[in-house]
Amino acid sequence: MTRGLPTPTGAIRGQLLTYSGDPFQHGIRDTLVYESDAIVAMADGRISHVGPASALRSLLPPRVRVVDYGRDALIMAGFIDCHVHFPQMQIIGAGGEQLLDWLNKYTFVAEQRFADVKLARAAAKVFLRECLRNGVTTSAVHCTTHPQSVDALFEQAEELNLRTIAGKVLMDRNAPRALLDTARTGYDESKALIHRWHGRGRLLYAITPRYAATSSPGQLEAAGALKAEHPDCFVQSHVAESKQEVAWIRTLFPEREGYLDVYDHYGLLGRRAIYGHGIWLTERELLRCHQTGTAIAHCPTSNFFLGSGCLDVGNAVRRTRPVRLGLATDVGAGTSLSMLRTMGEAYKAAQLHGRPLPAAHAFYLATRGAAQALYLDDTIGSVAPGMEADLVVLDLKSTPLIAYRMRYAENLEQALSVQMTLADDRAIRATYVAGRKVYRRA
Repeated sequence: MTRGLPTPTGAIRGQLLTYSGDPFQHGIRDTLVYESDAIVAMADGRISHVGPASALRSLLPPRVRVVDYGRDALIMAGFIDCHVHFPQMQIIGAGGEQLLDWLNKYTFVAEQRFADVKLARAAAKVFLRECLRNGVTTSAVHCTTHPQSVDALFEQAEELNLRTIAGKVLMDRNAPRALLDTARTGYDESKALIHRWHGRGRLLYAITPRYAATSSPGQLEAAGALKAEHPDCFVQSHVAESKQEVAWIRTLFPEREGYLDVYDHYGLLGRRAIYGHGIWLTERELLRCHQTGTAIAHCPTSNFFLGSGCLDVGNAVRRTRPVRLGLATDVGAGTSLSMLRTMGEAYKAAQLHGRPLPAAHAFYLATRGAAQALYLDDTIGSVAPGMEADLVVLDLKSTPLIAYRMRYAENLEQALSVQMTLADDRAIRATYVAGRKVYRRA
């Protein structure tokens, strides 16, 4: 085997799709990596070797078992969900309202139940099981204002050895009393959680003000102080999701130049900061995201479900000032934990702006693009030696209709387009976390 790389202990075989760079900036021909018959070998939780099966099979030690998934399987980096609310699994599909009313009618009611640690643990178990069933191996997760909701999620993510980003929601106004903390308690509880969990195994902490409307200036200042004290932590929140929300923020912070400037003022933009939605950001705000390296999580199923609008992906990643961008499910306003279905809705959102989203670019946003948005592209999101061995195996003929349609796919882009628009959780044949198979389709 190659000098300096560990001896593989296991391997999988199938078609391979990954990326060596950003296709939005450098073109798909120079960044997409495809192999019609590849082997991916793993050792010590990382990818040790990748290459054509014809060349690599004879180099593997005889004791290494190669699981051959066949010609209709596509091996990829595990999907990455850049913005999701695990406590909202209970209210997924709860309709009839738009954003602000939906929060009051459904979300805040459901999140109050997470004072019960047993309920929080049960919800975390369901959430992580569904992630793996959908091939999602990393998520940036909003918990509730209850510290035990963070403990519940991290405890179970640690058992599965999942790379997980999560944080306690900070919220000291404009919400039910039972969910409110204070600037002081939010700071203290978040700091304790950072010390307990951040950097423990594959777990990472995110400072999590829910959004500017539910945090006072004092609490946002405290969140900024936490970020300054712990610069390697993440920041996650929401921005410019609906027009009504943007107008409300303007009345709450009249001294600021706009919604994004609220977070900027308190030191909450920059490296490892990711904001959900961003639909109604102005050109000036998008430029500021580019300048600071702040990322946007595109949540199309949620945006359509709540009638919030739809992000113009083509404009967000414009070459003159590209913004870091990843895909997200945003469950429970989002309607599925499937990144395949999320890609399909992202395609529709792009169409509404007259800028089609090619399937190969959508798969990038769900893998390496999302990893770049989270500043983890040196660790996850690609299938290459040295990367953590988080992988998903797709069945390219997962339903009778898809199997029929695939007969007429003339090239890789068309095949990916079929998967993006027609496939769902049934397409996930296997999910690997740190080189260990943690889900397989029955």
